[in-house]
Amino acid sequence: MLMPPVSRFMTRQPWTLPKEATFSDALRLMHSKHIRHVPVLEDGKLLGIVSERDLHVVEALSHCNPDEVCVHEAMIADVYTVAEDDSLDEIVDAMVERRCGSAIILDRDHHVTGIFTATDAIRVLGEVLRRA
Repeated sequence: MLMPPVSRFMTRQPWTLPKEATFSDALRLMHSKHIRHVPVLEDGKLLGIVSERDLHVVEALSHCNPDEVCVHEAMIADVYTVAEDDSLDEIVDAMVERRCGSAIILDRDHHVTGIFTATDAIRVLGEVLRRA
C-alpha cells in the first residue's frame, strides 16, 4: 500500500505567534481558534512551539503575569519538523516515539506551511475505520 504524504492531512497555514507575543496573546489565540499548539516564529522562521499545556505549567510554577511573560520563555525549541512529502506512517511513528503532540511542516526555505497534530492523526484513523 502506498502511504500518503502528510500534506494530504495536515492543517495548512497554521496560526503562528512571534516570539515576543505574551502568554495572554497565545491563550487568546488558542481559545478563539480552538487550537492547542502554536509555532513560534522569529523573522518568519520557526523558533519553537508552544502548547496550551506548556503555558499553564509555566504559569503555575512561576506565578508569572501572563500579560508580561513572552511565549519564547515557555516554548519548546526542539521541534519535530517534516517536509510536506514525508510519509504519514513515518511521521506518526516518530510522533509516538518522541511523545510529541505535533509535527511542524516546513518548505525548502524553512517556512512553516502546515502542522500535523495528534488530533489530525485521530481524524485520519476515523477515515480509515469508516472505510474498513
